[in-house]
Amino acid sequence: MTGPLHGLKVIEVGSIGPGPFAAMMLADMGAEVLRLVRPKTGAGSGSVVDSPNIVYRGRATLSVDLKRDEDRDLVLRLAGSADALIEGFRPGVMERLGLGPETVLASNPRLVYGRVTGYGQDGPLAMVPGHDINYISIAGVLGAITRRGERPMFPLNLVGDFGGGGMLLAFGILCGLYEARISGQGQVVDAAMVEGTALLATVVHGLRASGHWDGEPGTNLLDSGAHFYEVYETADGGHIAVGAIEPQFYEELLRVMELDPSEVPQWDRARWPELKQRFAEVFLGRTRDDWAKVLETANACATPVLGLEDGPRHPHNVARQTFVEADGVMQPAPAPRFSRTPPAIADPPPAAETLSAWGLADAEIAARAT
Repeated sequence: MTGPLHGLKVIEVGSIGPGPFAAMMLADMGAEVLRLVRPKTGAGSGSVVDSPNIVYRGRATLSVDLKRDEDRDLVLRLAGSADALIEGFRPGVMERLGLGPETVLASNPRLVYGRVTGYGQDGPLAMVPGHDINYISIAGVLGAITRRGERPMFPLNLVGDFGGGGMLLAFGILCGLYEARISGQGQVVDAAMVEGTALLATVVHGLRASGHWDGEPGTNLLDSGAHFYEVYETADGGHIAVGAIEPQFYEELLRVMELDPSEVPQWDRARWPELKQRFAEVFLGRTRDDWAKVLETANACATPVLGLEDGPRHPHNVARQTFVEADGVMQPAPAPRFSRTPPAIADPPPAAETLSAWGLADAEIAARAT
């Protein structure tokens, strides 16, 4: 027994992006997740979608062709003993396959049916294709991630797919499961990446409503407008991330940078561009690691900018085991942590044992295990 969700049974209808990420989060926390995948038809397309992906970690897979009657019947059987189901198709696809919420909930009224899409199950754009960059753009978030005079810069695909999509779906499923314990009834979770992205920007909307956020991108506290919340290049081409918002941290930053506080007033917004240039000149005077030695241990809210390959080697991450090696791949460890029921990247039991626990006969297991 490990993880706070031990004993929870989840069916994941194979998809890409936020659905698998939500399933991974649940599996990391101890849920027994069964991932349904399309039968292999030969070589893949070679695209990133076909590549091995550690986001599929910690769960068993079962080959299922949802266009076949017998396979759809199998999914309904599996749903009968599951607590939740995850799907990430466009609206209407599961209904056309005969596996929409109405049908599945009829076989198990307590099931929580989790759906994740870009634009939601209804609305003018519901049937329009898109990706993370599109969802965060119409949510108003991409336009806010812009340096003055430059194009908006998308933050990888972290905000729409994973923060506003996968995490929102996982949260919604757990909310639904909690409510089902009280009511005895399941329900549908409609997780839209546009809405999740908008939700993540709540604090920025609050700043704007209170008059603390200007309409021009790149001129505000958190969008590269402030000299004390910025990334600066160092002498060796590295970078230092500065986030000294509070006055005591700003004061400590100035001390380490050997700047006179009277010459660099923190909240004189008219001088922010000038002060940013002054900071840039100072940071160019040392290498990234030299700055890191004096800044990381100071109360200055300034840290070295690490790449994906360097993050796992940082002493703090090593001490906390923020990254772990599984199946020969260094990867982020499950989070958050729990004092009694720690999560872990689990090796699923042998396929036969896993699928037998879901009620499959030996012949079915031999035919469908991947």
